[in-house]
Amino acid sequence: MNLLVKLIGCYACFLLLTACEQSVQNPTGGSQEEPAAVQQSAEPTTAQPTAEEAIAFVARTEEELERLGQLNERMGWVLQNFITADTEFLSARTEEQFTAAKVEATSQATRFIGIEGLDYDTDRKLRLLRNDVVTAAPTDPDKMAEQAEIGTRLKGLFGRGNYCREDGTCLSLGELESIMGSSRDPDELLDAWSGWHSVSPAMKDLYVRQVELANEGAVEMGFSDQGSMWRSAYDMDPAAFPGELDRLWAQVSPLYQALHCHVRARLQEQYGSERVPAEGPIPAYLLGNMWAQNWTNIFDLVAPPQGEAAYDLTAILQAEGYDAIRMVKTGEAFFSSLGFEPLPETFWERSLFEKPADREVVCHPNAWDVDEKDDLRIKMCIEVNATYFNTIHHELGHNYYYRAYKDQSYLYRYSANDGFHEAVGDTLALSITPEYLRQLGLLAEVPDVSADLGLLMNKALEVVAFLPFGLLVDQWRWKVFAGEVGPDGYNELWWQLREQYQGVSAPGDRPETAFDPGAKFHVPGNFSYTRYFLASILQFQFHRALCEIAGNQAPIHRCSIYGSQAAGERLQAMMEMGRSRPWPEALEVLTGSAEMDATAILDYFAPLQAWLDEQNSGRQCGW
Repeated sequence: MNLLVKLIGCYACFLLLTACEQSVQNPTGGSQEEPAAVQQSAEPTTAQPTAEEAIAFVARTEEELERLGQLNERMGWVLQNFITADTEFLSARTEEQFTAAKVEATSQATRFIGIEGLDYDTDRKLRLLRNDVVTAAPTDPDKMAEQAEIGTRLKGLFGRGNYCREDGTCLSLGELESIMGSSRDPDELLDAWSGWHSVSPAMKDLYVRQVELANEGAVEMGFSDQGSMWRSAYDMDPAAFPGELDRLWAQVSPLYQALHCHVRARLQEQYGSERVPAEGPIPAYLLGNMWAQNWTNIFDLVAPPQGEAAYDLTAILQAEGYDAIRMVKTGEAFFSSLGFEPLPETFWERSLFEKPADREVVCHPNAWDVDEKDDLRIKMCIEVNATYFNTIHHELGHNYYYRAYKDQSYLYRYSANDGFHEAVGDTLALSITPEYLRQLGLLAEVPDVSADLGLLMNKALEVVAFLPFGLLVDQWRWKVFAGEVGPDGYNELWWQLREQYQGVSAPGDRPETAFDPGAKFHVPGNFSYTRYFLASILQFQFHRALCEIAGNQAPIHRCSIYGSQAAGERLQAMMEMGRSRPWPEALEVLTGSAEMDATAILDYFAPLQAWLDEQNSGRQCGW
């Protein structure tokens, strides 16, 4: 073990000891000293609360949640960089304490909502507190513990899931995804798809109980069910929010249908009409992805004739001698060109850029805001290739967003809605254009416009193909939470929605025991999915607006805002608001409009749409 690892190890030990000191555990694992936000449950709740009490409650709660949140963040960092049984245990304890405080604060906040005399900030923070719990749980301690245990078990079933064939060969999700992405043997693809979907039936009974407990907890907080609780976080009537999503979908569905029509025709050429019907939905297992949510792995089957990439960014980066640090420095330079301050020195000292050789770490890329001020970090096992080059720009977008709203009070330190954070990172990645690469000296000249169709097709297979899936996951859950369908109908509803929105079908009749929604992590993990649909819409709306601010004259798919301080100033003005104001106001600061608008996607993909319409002439589109 080298000196750096020893020092990091000592730092980890210090954090673990600090966690233990701040929450001394009794022999049964409970806390002897509950956080202040939890202690407030002992206060009398019968008398009508006053505005002054509400203001004091918010102040106390923000202070306590900030303390517990930062401890939880540090423990999470230690766990993901030093995976041991001890760090798992201690991280679970700090997360449990933080969650308990949030649940209690949420319950208490409900008392104060709607009382007379509240100022804007207190009223908004109370409503944010009420929506700050991802998985609702009843206040009954036994049921709260049961809900926590169910969540852990569901994630464990997913994480440990393997498909074991009759010959004894067992394959993990990663190995099955590799088959889905590379094989052109339909029987092998069907086996991989069916194999992974055989893992999720064991989750169903647990999920049914999770829904029951979540709805009970949501009702205690004043909502009709958990779906209504999730939708209420979007600064509009929860009942009206699905209609807003349908409006956005209606704007982009013609582009999706054109892409679907072309892809179906090409897949029929590849696999024959017995596998792919000429006028029906596409079998989900043939689209190159376990969930048919990203179709880039079948690019070679559907690409335009001139679809060959004009350059190989991975090869260029490797030939130019790029390493992990240089890749991140290049991303930082992009933001500096927009007028943002350089990243703090601690970012370079404390981030994880490469997979260590001497310990297990979580390599999934993500950005961290450890102290909610200046201790910004990223955690990535970077490889020198085009994918990581894009991902670095995306993750740094999160870091700069964190820093932009650091001076807001605790409950305002988040994006305007949960789609904004993802959208900002994706927006910056849209500026990785041939012109940007030329400015970096990675390309001698910008390729001819004839190369654009291939680039646009690849992007459409990633983004446009995702849109209906990003929409339907929560459409399914909202109906489940609302009791519109019982457990016996879960799977049937899932495939009804997938056919309705995606135009994809299950490979034959699914068994009665199937629980296919559970094959997607966000369902057993109980993470809201609408954010990803919104991010896919917002990134193009952001990009179009920033390109206009930067004075771009080229088609927006060729626009890079690199070097535009005017664009950087507008982006900063929106990000520094955090969630202190409703998201339409933040959107208007950046784009000039308070309404989400998906037509920017149509502008971006206009050349591809024209080409698809030509290809689809004479074909029967739709399903």
